[in-house]
Amino acid sequence: MTQAECSTDYAIEVTHLKHQYGKRVIYEDLNFKVPHGKVFALLGKNGVGKTTLIKILMGFLRPTAGDCRVFGDASHELTPETRSKIGLLFEGHLAYEFMSIEGVERFFAPFYANWKQELYYDLTGKLGLPKNHKIGNMSEGQRSQVVLGLLMAQQPEMLILDDYTMGLDAGYRRLFLDYLADYLKAGDKTVLVTSHIVQDLEKIVDEVIFLERGGYTTQMPLRDFLEGFRQYSLPKDVCREVPFKDEMIKNIEDGGANYLLYSFANFRTVAAHLAERGITPEGLEQLPMGFEDAFIGFTGRY
Repeated sequence: MTQAECSTDYAIEVTHLKHQYGKRVIYEDLNFKVPHGKVFALLGKNGVGKTTLIKILMGFLRPTAGDCRVFGDASHELTPETRSKIGLLFEGHLAYEFMSIEGVERFFAPFYANWKQELYYDLTGKLGLPKNHKIGNMSEGQRSQVVLGLLMAQQPEMLILDDYTMGLDAGYRRLFLDYLADYLKAGDKTVLVTSHIVQDLEKIVDEVIFLERGGYTTQMPLRDFLEGFRQYSLPKDVCREVPFKDEMIKNIEDGGANYLLYSFANFRTVAAHLAERGITPEGLEQLPMGFEDAFIGFTGRY
C-alpha cells in the first residue's frame, strides 16, 4: 500500500501484518483501523503482542511482512512531522534520570508547537516536590506522573498509552483520566490505550480491539460488546457431558459448582445449542457482569 492509497480517514491502518521472533509467530494476518477522533482500547492477555504492536507503530520494530501506517506514513519511516503529532507513553518511565522536574520540561517544550506548560506544572505540582527535584530520586509512581504531565503538555493529535496506570495510585489515576477527558473535548484527538485496569476505560473508550494469540482480533464498539457479550451459569451436577468451546461458546471457566459460559448468543440460542450437543441446559442462567468480568470472560483467566 502506498501513501497515496492510504485513506486519510484513519490515524492508524494495519493491513495483513505479520511479525515473529524466530519461529514464534506473534501475528499471522493482523488487520485493523483506528479512525481520527476516536478512543480505542487495545486489550488482551499478557504475551499476545500489545507492546510489540506499539513498537511497530512507532517504528522501533519493522514487521516481518504486511503494512502498518500512522497518519499515512509507513511506521518504519515516520517523518519528524508525524512523530511530533504523537504523544507516546511507553513502559511508563523517563530515561532522563539526571534531569529535574523543571529541566525535563525545558528539554521537551521546544519540540512541540502546541506545548502547554501550565498543564505540565499543574500535574507535576500535585507531587508536592520542588522543581529542582531529580527524576532519578523519584519513585516509580512519581516518575509516571511526570511522564503523564509531559504527555498532556504536548497536546498531540494522537496519544498512544501503553499501560498508563503503571505505578499510579487510585487518586492520581483518576486525576489523569479527568485530564484525558478534557483533552478529548476538542473532538479531533485520537487515543490508542492499553491497560490492565479495564474498568477505568469504560467511560472514555469508543471501541475495543481484542488481540489474541496468533494475531487474531475482534474489533467492535465498546457499547456493543458490553450489551452483546453474555455470561451464563450451568450447574455441573446436571451435565452428563462437559461443555466445550466452539463457534458459539467463546470461553468456559470453572465457577466452582457451575460452569461459566461466555457467548454473544442470547439465552434461547445457547440453550438450544447445548441441547444439540447432548448437554442438558437445565439450570442454565444468565448472569450480569461488568467490563472487567466481560474482559476476563472473553480472553480467559489464564
